[in-house]
Amino acid sequence: MRSTKRKSWIFLALAALVASVVALVLRQRLVAEQVITGQATQPGYRQTPFWRIYDQIAEVLDHSVGWDKVPTPLGLLILIGLRNILRQQNLYDTTHEPAINQPAIEPMQARYTTARTADGTHNDLKNPAMGMAGSRFGRNVPIEYTFPETEPAILTPNPRTVSLELLTREKFQPATTLNILAATWVQFMVRDWLSHGKSPKENPWQIALRDDDPWPEHPMKILRVQGDPTRPANSRKFPPTYINTETHWWDASQIYGSSKEQEALRRSGQDGKLIIGSNGLLQLPSDPNLNPAMVPGWWLGLEMMETLFTLEHNAICDHLRAEYPKWSDDNIFERARLINAALLAKIHTVEWTPAIISHPTSQFALKANWWGIEMERLQRVFGRLSASEVISGIPGSQTDHFGVPYCLTEEFTIVYRMHPLIPDEYSFRSAVDGRPMLDRTLREISGPHAEETLQQISMTDAFYTFGTAYPGAIILNNYPRFLQYFERPDGYFMDLAATDIMRTRELGVPRYNQFRKLLHLPPASSFEELSGDPALAEKLRRVYNNDIDRVDSIVGMFAEKRPKGFAFSETAFRIFIVMASRRLNSDRFLTDDFTPEVYTQTGMDWIRDNTMSTILLRHYPHLRSALRGVDNAFTPWTNTIA
Repeated sequence: MRSTKRKSWIFLALAALVASVVALVLRQRLVAEQVITGQATQPGYRQTPFWRIYDQIAEVLDHSVGWDKVPTPLGLLILIGLRNILRQQNLYDTTHEPAINQPAIEPMQARYTTARTADGTHNDLKNPAMGMAGSRFGRNVPIEYTFPETEPAILTPNPRTVSLELLTREKFQPATTLNILAATWVQFMVRDWLSHGKSPKENPWQIALRDDDPWPEHPMKILRVQGDPTRPANSRKFPPTYINTETHWWDASQIYGSSKEQEALRRSGQDGKLIIGSNGLLQLPSDPNLNPAMVPGWWLGLEMMETLFTLEHNAICDHLRAEYPKWSDDNIFERARLINAALLAKIHTVEWTPAIISHPTSQFALKANWWGIEMERLQRVFGRLSASEVISGIPGSQTDHFGVPYCLTEEFTIVYRMHPLIPDEYSFRSAVDGRPMLDRTLREISGPHAEETLQQISMTDAFYTFGTAYPGAIILNNYPRFLQYFERPDGYFMDLAATDIMRTRELGVPRYNQFRKLLHLPPASSFEELSGDPALAEKLRRVYNNDIDRVDSIVGMFAEKRPKGFAFSETAFRIFIVMASRRLNSDRFLTDDFTPEVYTQTGMDWIRDNTMSTILLRHYPHLRSALRGVDNAFTPWTNTIA
């Protein structure tokens, strides 16, 4: 009886939301007429009575049933309401706070209308500094909640204890719906989007250790985040802000650099191409100050992705040269960069993210971000059917910042800390016959060792191995052991797990329960509810001294029960809901200027016709048999090893 009533209630709610959507379509036509006749429309993003009621219904349904537990059409309607709420209440600007010594901006040039600048300036033509390298991170929670705790609270519980007790990989737990390329991809993307810069070695956090802790020096030192050089000394009434040394845009800066100087080092100067060795491998600079292998975090997975998309850039250049033989080196380079960057954004939106959160509703929603509800097949035949992002997708729709200058956020930097994806051990196999070739640990394929590994196996075999092996699950006690005792290229040792915990606190990201509440989710009422496992609940209780509200955001996100098919948490998904579409909506080159006039028709066709699989096969054709029948290159390939 109760089940029947619940189904009836859900049906009524669905009918109400469908009716709301019909009303919305009629209302949009009315708004268009009002604009034409000069009548003012209500300011603010979807703040009309209609939308307020719609969003309230969506939130009630989500809290009482769950967007992931209802039929996909209703789940999609709920997600629309949740995204509305997040866009209204979870985008906060930090550029209004006092600023000095801001980076210089070059004057506008005519070519910037059709080309990305190296430093990210002039993407928004009215606000040329928006999203540039050297500009501040924003926030997804109200500014007043982002003051970091003071000592000793900020060091409690001890981040080294959290690392050892709750994060240490006791036994490798695989994510069997993905392959290791999913792990390499996310780090490759993060290198495009964000960096807090080089941490100063002065005045590190001092972490007390137990006498029996094997760490080589007591106390442990964790370097602090680089301070914001644009903040005046008299602005301490505001929470700290931090600078993104990369551009905030989805512009493939991990390949091209975030400055003219970095870009020049990567270009060959001929036919728009990037420098690549005659053997098809990256040519890394001998100067350690310029060599990416000497930067913390470099490993074989990154070198594979950097190589692949350097080759892809050059393939695009060849195609453009054939179509436009009179174009200059600069013209070909600028268009190829646009095309390559948009292709990366497409792959992330419609392949990587649906693979890592493979619930049917979220998969449809993510693909709708790119193609709208008309989806790929219809758009291939008819093109965009509407200017609306809902109907025909965000690329090609109108640029929209939702009332807040675009930037990435500190909360975004935290939810993308997915280090458990990375295994500690690798067994490289031949792409020809699957035979074992080489066994290596993560340590043995990191830093300069990545290049050494590629002297012993081919890039084809490396991709085959990563495509046919599982990454780690993003859960507690599954953090790579190597990263808990990681020697940087400069000889500095760090526990990256403890650093992740400390970064969350230092950057003012609220503790887990507060974070949940600020993202319009119910907090965990107990350790048992959070973990769903009595033994894990007891471990959490012990580490956090029986105070559920002290659980760190990363720990809570790794612990919580997640929607079916999700490799990461519902809490992290809230940041994805608002930021995944925002990275597209705000970028002129992915909205207003996502056109043949800017990209060329050749470029638009290249983006439309290519996927991660076609790119892999273009440059490594011997992977064809392994990829046969694989719909998504980030899911396990043929002959995956359990």
